[in-house]
Amino acid sequence: MRVLGNALSILGREAVRIVLPAICVGCRNELPWSDRTTSCCARCWQTLPRINGTKCASCALPIPDGERCIRCLDDPLPLDWCEAWGHYRGPLERVLHALKFERHDFYDEPLALLLDSVLPDRDFDLVLPVPMGRVKERRRGYNQAELLARALAERLGIECHPPLLVKRAEREAQSKLRRAARTANVRGVFAASPRVKGRKVLLVDDICTTGATLRACATALRREGAARVCAVAVARA
Repeated sequence: MRVLGNALSILGREAVRIVLPAICVGCRNELPWSDRTTSCCARCWQTLPRINGTKCASCALPIPDGERCIRCLDDPLPLDWCEAWGHYRGPLERVLHALKFERHDFYDEPLALLLDSVLPDRDFDLVLPVPMGRVKERRRGYNQAELLARALAERLGIECHPPLLVKRAEREAQSKLRRAARTANVRGVFAASPRVKGRKVLLVDDICTTGATLRACATALRREGAARVCAVAVARA
C-alpha cells in the first residue's frame, strides 16, 4: 500500500506540474513547458543568488573573512555549524514566497537538492524542521520547513520525525518584528522530546534572518541532551 501511495503521490505531482500557471515566479515571463524547475524558468533558476563567499559558522551571515560575524563573536548560536545556500533576494526570494504563500509545495525536492549541496558533513541520525504553530500550519496547509526537511532526509537516508520538536505557543510572526524583539519573541516557545537525547540533529528551515528562531530551537534540543545540533537554510537574509 505504501508503494502504491508513493506512486499516486508522484503522479499527482506530475499532474500539478502540467497545470501550473504558465508564468515564471521569478521573472513573471511566460514559463516554457520543457525548460523549467517547477514554476521557475531555467534562466531564473540558474541565476538564483548563491552565497559564494565566507559565511559566519554560527549564523551563516555572509562576512568578508574570519570564522564568525561580530554578533556571534560575543553570543554564538548553540549550533555546531549553520549553513545557508543563497541570499534572500531576487528570484530566490520570489521562489520561497511562492513556496510559503502560494501553495507551490512542489519546490521541496529541488530546494532540498540545494540544501544538500552546502552541507559540510552528513554526520546526523535525525533531521528536524523548524516547527510552525498549529493554527498557522492549519491555515497555510503545510509547514514549508517540514516539506524541505522530509525531502532532504530522504536524500540523506536519515530519519525525519517532526513531532520530536514542537512549537508550544503562538506568538507574533518574526517577520513583523525588529531584530531586538525577535529573540524575546521565541524564547521558550519550542520544546524538544527526551527522545533526542544522544542524537545528532540537523535543523532545517527555509529562511534564516537573525538566527533567533534557530537559537531557540537549538536551545530546546540541547536542553534535552541532543549530542549535536547543526542547521541549514535555503536562504540567509
